[in-house]
Amino acid sequence: MRPVTRRAFTLAATSLIAAPRLAWPETSNVPNVLDHVLLGCNDLEAGIAEVYQRTGVKAAAGGVHPGAGTKNALLSLGPKRYLEVIAPDPLQPASSDPRLLARLKHPALVGWAAHRHDLNEFAVLLRGAGIECVGPNPGSRARPDGTTLKWKTLALKDDHDGVLPFFIEWDSHSLHPSVDAPEGCRLTDFRIDTPDPSGLKVLADKLQLDVQIRQSDKPRLAATIVGPKGTMTLLSAAKNS
Repeated sequence: MRPVTRRAFTLAATSLIAAPRLAWPETSNVPNVLDHVLLGCNDLEAGIAEVYQRTGVKAAAGGVHPGAGTKNALLSLGPKRYLEVIAPDPLQPASSDPRLLARLKHPALVGWAAHRHDLNEFAVLLRGAGIECVGPNPGSRARPDGTTLKWKTLALKDDHDGVLPFFIEWDSHSLHPSVDAPEGCRLTDFRIDTPDPSGLKVLADKLQLDVQIRQSDKPRLAATIVGPKGTMTLLSAAKNS
């Protein structure tokens, strides 16, 4: 990464805080920066079956996350966008994942990822704007065909009860999962519900997120997926689920 001069940093940080409003159409119901949404479940096959029953498209096995204690299945939601069904991997030690997948009674949204092409620089800008984050850290997943996908992620220290995303940058030599995941579904709506929409909007602008934010009595994520068989509405799980 090229060294960041004081002037360049100041200009970049200013644009970060200003959050360019012309970057995305405000009428869009799905963030352009959305890379994938995570549907957590306590059993992967059960999660795959529920998505298939409600949309008519069966998610394909994606592989395992070594050391994370999880495995997944994937379903394309269009170009550069996909659904990740994620569950505990019984062949690995129990995960310390804060999403607590094993405790979920029903499949529920457990997070989302926003794509970046400049994660190292973005991390510098966030910290310069006073936003604490962890990373970028490398990640990988072994695919069923024996190849390994690689990426790096940046996580916010405070994701506001799970409604803010983590940020992902895919390795240039890795195939984006949406390319060869089963097709037929589209993400038609994605939003954040929160008791403090104005406050969260200020932070979302700093994070350059073009996401819908609505008033609600509690924080949660909401997504709508349309498939050949029907429409599937997904929500975050309650904290005690």
